[in-house]
Amino acid sequence: MTHSQGEPHIVSTRDGRHLHAQRREGPATATAVFESGLAANRSYWALVQQHLAGPSIVYDRSGLGRSAPATGPRRLRDLAEDLVDVIDAIPGEIVLVGHSWGGPITRLAAARRRDRVVGLVLVDPSDEGCDLVFGRPARIAEAVGQIGSAALARLGLLATAYRSTLGALPEDARQDMRTEGFTVATTKTRKAELAAVVADLRSLRETPPDLGGIGVTVISGALNSAGMGAKVRAAVTEAHRASAARAGGRHVLAPNSGHMVPVTDPALVADEVRRHFTRSL
Repeated sequence: MTHSQGEPHIVSTRDGRHLHAQRREGPATATAVFESGLAANRSYWALVQQHLAGPSIVYDRSGLGRSAPATGPRRLRDLAEDLVDVIDAIPGEIVLVGHSWGGPITRLAAARRRDRVVGLVLVDPSDEGCDLVFGRPARIAEAVGQIGSAALARLGLLATAYRSTLGALPEDARQDMRTEGFTVATTKTRKAELAAVVADLRSLRETPPDLGGIGVTVISGALNSAGMGAKVRAAVTEAHRASAARAGGRHVLAPNSGHMVPVTDPALVADEVRRHFTRSL
């Protein structure tokens, strides 16, 4: 293997787009498939992959990393359909792992492929059970974040806001993220993905996906972080706890983490993925 995240792999979507992926091989178990957060590419998962012996796949959603942009809106259901296409390109059983906005994406995809998905690990996920995500302060914070990210990207300075994340990654994943993760094109994709977040979360609240039969783990960061102070962190963590209870699953705190759990507690995430590997045997 020449890259820490695995060999290049192309997934074709049902409408003919190509998604860039990387696959790490390993002993025969279920395959872990990773879904990143809002406007985040495959590189965020490099440390978690290093803690797993079994096969794993990371990929870039359309308009991120090395995947060409899609035309039209990027509603939650569109993102989930692309993940279903990734699942359909892989033989055997699947454990889905989703961070932040990747949480709702993996939930919808898992409900579509309940015959294939044996486990779901939601890593500090966006959760429609948290009332604060619908409030005006959250919308203002998102808008300010989008404007700021776009401005920094145009100046070539966006990577500086993620120095600690970059520094933690393996060298090859770090270089990929530095080159591909902070471009103007990335911020345009972020804007497209962000456009319908509130409507999509309301839809999830009204009609939650059926995950019956799928093992679920919800991981919450235990620390405050940028944009997630004590009040917000407490509300989000309580929503996670309730979501895990409704699913009959596990709720786990990541002790070293704010929101960026895949980078700050990768071994814990890998441990929870392995629990679902064991269930599949």
